[in-house]
Amino acid sequence: MALAGVGLTAPSAHAADSDISFSNVVFNNGKPIVVGISAEVEAPLTYTVKTNVTLDSWWVKAYRGTYGTNEYTLAGITTRWGCGRSSAGGYTFHDCDETMTIDPDNMPGGNGNKLVNSDATAWKSVGTAIKKNGSYDDDLLSATVRLQRATRIRNMNASPEPVTKGKPITVTGTVQRANWSLHRYDNYGGRLVKLQFKPAGSSTYTTVKSVTASSTGYLKTTVTASQDGTWRWRYSGNTTSGASNSSGDYVDVN
Repeated sequence: MALAGVGLTAPSAHAADSDISFSNVVFNNGKPIVVGISAEVEAPLTYTVKTNVTLDSWWVKAYRGTYGTNEYTLAGITTRWGCGRSSAGGYTFHDCDETMTIDPDNMPGGNGNKLVNSDATAWKSVGTAIKKNGSYDDDLLSATVRLQRATRIRNMNASPEPVTKGKPITVTGTVQRANWSLHRYDNYGGRLVKLQFKPAGSSTYTTVKSVTASSTGYLKTTVTASQDGTWRWRYSGNTTSGASNSSGDYVDVN
């Protein structure tokens, strides 16, 4: 079920209640969340809440800004798949498994309700618990999750096809990155990109060389034809930008 209250702002932040605590918070299996310009992205969220009082509801969310004043949250919808339950020493533990849905065009508050480029950073987290008496507890957490702008490599081409063994193959392409603020992909210049090769009959790509894209994101290099196989570009990403692979281009070597 969708968690009621996820994506809403609590009235104000206050010190964590000693009877309630959140721990083991992991967003997206510990990996950055990569988002493009339009498609929704789902990311897992797991955590444990420990309580010595009866709760009506609870949740964990990632946010930017100052909590309780001007924060906005990463996911408008968080679906809870289950929370295990156990008891020890008068406390109850719930191990929760959830999925966050991030929509770059429908963010819960902040920045005109859409992602902007400055959102490609580490987001903080908070756990909120609603008690049976209607009061609530906020627990500002140390866990963070990094949001990254999606990248892609377009116009991949290896030519000529076919090619004579020992002759040069020219490989080209263009690196691009999501521009959340302008809702488009822009060419991403100066990136160090790997050229990779997968021999015919193999399932594994091997890096042949690294190439720096031009200021306009254009990639071009030559290699010597030695055997049939598939060529592709691989960009490994950086702190603000996700990794990506181009499509593969098979070249027959005669």
